[in-house]
Amino acid sequence: MGDSLRRTPLYDLHRELGARLVPFAGYEMPVQYPTGILAEHAQTRTAAGLFDVSHMGQVRLTAKPGQNAAEAIETLVPGDITGLQPGQQRYTQLTNDAGGILDDLMITSTGDHLLMVFNAACKDSDLAHVQKHLAATCEIEPMFSRGLLALQGPQASQVLARLAPQVAAMKFMTGAFFVIDGARCYITRSGYTGGDGFEISTPATDAIARKLLAQPEVKPIGLGARDSLRLEAGLCLYGHDIDTATTPIEAGLLWSIGKERRIQGGFPGAAVIQKQIAEGAPRRRVGLLPEGKAIAREGAEIAIGGKTVGKVTSGGFAPTLGRAVAMGYVERAHSANGTKVDLLVRGKPVPAEIVPMPFVKNAYHRG
Repeated sequence: MGDSLRRTPLYDLHRELGARLVPFAGYEMPVQYPTGILAEHAQTRTAAGLFDVSHMGQVRLTAKPGQNAAEAIETLVPGDITGLQPGQQRYTQLTNDAGGILDDLMITSTGDHLLMVFNAACKDSDLAHVQKHLAATCEIEPMFSRGLLALQGPQASQVLARLAPQVAAMKFMTGAFFVIDGARCYITRSGYTGGDGFEISTPATDAIARKLLAQPEVKPIGLGARDSLRLEAGLCLYGHDIDTATTPIEAGLLWSIGKERRIQGGFPGAAVIQKQIAEGAPRRRVGLLPEGKAIAREGAEIAIGGKTVGKVTSGGFAPTLGRAVAMGYVERAHSANGTKVDLLVRGKPVPAEIVPMPFVKNAYHRG
């Protein structure tokens, strides 16, 4: 692989564990380990899996004297950030003037600052965007070399509680500071698998990863299973299911827009988004269950009676269900659950049905 690829703090550990490394978002990342994607997927759904997500972009936002960081970031996102209590986390999007999504991100209030986590492929442009608009009101500190670990699965809580006992009491979408092995970590109860789990922001990535992997319930998990897990959970992958030409309303993300913000606006593309809230979006993201074994991948056309009505944006095998699933966008008139469609796979129509998501029931720990 070229020298141009960046490496996370766990690169040596991935090699040691026999990972197959591939280029991803400018990084050399593990796509799978010797056990394979299906075993890793099952491990995460039944016990606990450890993911290296250090390629994501962590940024700290602190208000300058007399300013308010939450109010500042609300000029760039439609989420309710001023309503965050210390230790609360929100999912939101950076929008453009057309209401399209520049990136989706997590924002957590620690009390005295905000922590943002950007997608790996967008983090440099996101940082530039935030600096351009918020440099006058906020100190913007990129922490791109800091490690980020995701410990996911039904046994994640009991495992992590051995290192930081108080995590067991945390609820989904909350965060707190913990000291593990002398390293100050910020832990949120969140993740990208649809199951229970935690994300651990730490300067001691390798030491904590090894400590977690030494627990009998935990195995390392690569990008392959991360993708099949998030697809089962009906979660969007930036650059595939959402992009600069897709609004949060088309993507089915209205729930992530604060109720007051839907009325007041004040973020890029607000007029477009408000119009779609009032009148409906021209197309909608939907879940798709194809018949048989054929897998409809990104780019496959969705048709009704031979007429194209949309496109698949993510598709694959859902190991938990033992069958193929997909998601994509269809014209609003054809977006109702139960609608029968054809997915064009290698030129052949595969019958499918529009269904609600997630495909596999969420298991978030809401307390």
